[in-house]
Amino acid sequence: MMLLSKLSTYLALFSAGTAAFAPSLPTRATSLLYAQNGQDLIDDGGRRAFLSSSVITALVGVGYTPAAHALGKKGVDYKAVAGDIASIIKEDKNKGPTLVRLAWHSSGTYDKMSKDGGSGGGTIRFKEEFCRAGRNCCALDGRREEELLPSKNWEDLPFHGGRVDALDPSAVTPDGRLPGADSGPPGADPSDAAHLRTIFNRMGFNDQEIVALSGAHALGRCHTTASGYDGPWTPTPTMFNNLYFSLLDSVKWTPRDWKGPFQYEDEGKTLMMLPTDLVLIQDDEFKKYVSVYAKDQAKFFADFSKAFNKLEELGTKGLKSTTWA
Repeated sequence: MMLLSKLSTYLALFSAGTAAFAPSLPTRATSLLYAQNGQDLIDDGGRRAFLSSSVITALVGVGYTPAAHALGKKGVDYKAVAGDIASIIKEDKNKGPTLVRLAWHSSGTYDKMSKDGGSGGGTIRFKEEFCRAGRNCCALDGRREEELLPSKNWEDLPFHGGRVDALDPSAVTPDGRLPGADSGPPGADPSDAAHLRTIFNRMGFNDQEIVALSGAHALGRCHTTASGYDGPWTPTPTMFNNLYFSLLDSVKWTPRDWKGPFQYEDEGKTLMMLPTDLVLIQDDEFKKYVSVYAKDQAKFFADFSKAFNKLEELGTKGLKSTTWA
């Protein structure tokens, strides 16, 4: 068994690589930054600063400053950075699931045709992109102190470092590249299936990968102050498991009668699903994978790991294998 912080730390480092770390970024006028693929001297107050991955880039928004011991003559100490992230999450469980979602949003802007977007430049640290995270997604919220995750040897999964930060917001991609909660008329319908395929096919994902990545909704909840939607997908929003699929496939979901945007609720009115969730059981091609993952958590974990690794490395190049745990 393992704590949510273990998964969040892994996913943080699972994102697309280390660019640079400054030991005291907020207080230093000149930073000596080390990139995995070489050394850079930046005399600009650390503008390129910090971040090991798309998700650690997002830690700008939660006050993360990499520890000095992350830097050394041999480069970044990934184990030390992983330890720092785990400490942050241990102190505030709310930050764990949030990091998973921010990693997703940092990477989900990739376009395989134009070959821009994705995690390559760590552009989510710029306000032009960072602010979209709250507007376009349901904020994740981990509340319990001792929620445990199913056994899994996450340390055996790969993490590749070496991503280099973009220098300015000109690298931020146009808005509208992330998946929405509803497309076309209110409620789940074929337009939502088409929307998901348009967004994910643009990044290079097939139907199976779309469903696997949707399983990240096992974590967290929606907030009216962020996306307008409200509620958790599962009763265990700080546990990473296959319950999202089990509930999606077995519960009777009905439209919620409220003043907010169209969403579904269970009979107990404690859980919710979005239209782009429900369409996964309306579309025959999507549904067959939902059924597989609802019955086989190990299969879901394996497929999610592959798809998430692929997602988080979109738009990167020159990455190198590292040891983080």
